[in-house]
Amino acid sequence: MTVPTSLPDPRTHAYDPEEGWAEERLRGLLPEGDWTWVTGRPARAGNARLSLRARPDALAPQVTEAWPGEALELLWEAGAWVRVRTIADGYLGWARREGVLLGERPAGEERLTVGALRAHAYAGPGVSQPVVAELCWGAVLTRGEGAVVTESGRRWVPVTLPDGSGAWVGEAVLSPLRAADVAEVALRLLETPYVWGGRSAWGLDCSGLTGLAYGWAGFALPRDADLQQAFLTPVATPQRGDLAFFPGHVGLMLDERRMVHANATHMRVTVETLGEGEYGARLAGMLTGFGRWSA
Repeated sequence: MTVPTSLPDPRTHAYDPEEGWAEERLRGLLPEGDWTWVTGRPARAGNARLSLRARPDALAPQVTEAWPGEALELLWEAGAWVRVRTIADGYLGWARREGVLLGERPAGEERLTVGALRAHAYAGPGVSQPVVAELCWGAVLTRGEGAVVTESGRRWVPVTLPDGSGAWVGEAVLSPLRAADVAEVALRLLETPYVWGGRSAWGLDCSGLTGLAYGWAGFALPRDADLQQAFLTPVATPQRGDLAFFPGHVGLMLDERRMVHANATHMRVTVETLGEGEYGARLAGMLTGFGRWSA
């Protein structure tokens, strides 16, 4: 099969020249050949954060992750692995089959979204009960049967986890995250460990941090730093909430000089001042521009 040099971005467009698989929407955009055209099927992540990898191999780099219950599109299967796309940002990766649930959430269920940055689901209505699931901001649950239970002044809500099993969460974790702006959301994530491909408060990479902060405000950013830079409007002078771009890296500006970012230099989310100190000077020298959301 002849493959031209200018193909759609494989991070967001599903095709495999070696195996001949391609998603239906790419007809006419790929070279002629013996393609097997595929229409994606609705799916969602299970009870745990779902790791999406660059290849169907447990040792392949993680490229992103899906939150518990997050909507996915399943494109094709390869043994114990499935090719999936996260609906929120259209990003592709390989996931273990057992972590993916087929089908959409049943109609009529009351959907609950976790508003806390990090949270747990419990086997019963009490903090001493066993933890049955590790949750994060954006995780999707449904309201379980039964009434809210009050225990020691705490209110516990019965929920159904993505796989259909029952659990309980503290009512507080379902409250929307309160913050003044996207910069404050990013600052709430200070000291979060750096994780390549991380997209939650349990571990973040640079574009995972900016995507999470903007997602809180209802603005859907592309997954990777270069895609975010191409998506936003370039500006010469940054203001609070703008993004700063570097080769393979992105941070969120707190003002004209200070930036919060998830970085592998400190292996966590930190604040840097562009041009100040050794690391700040190095960042200032690598700066490729600033971007702003323009409605």
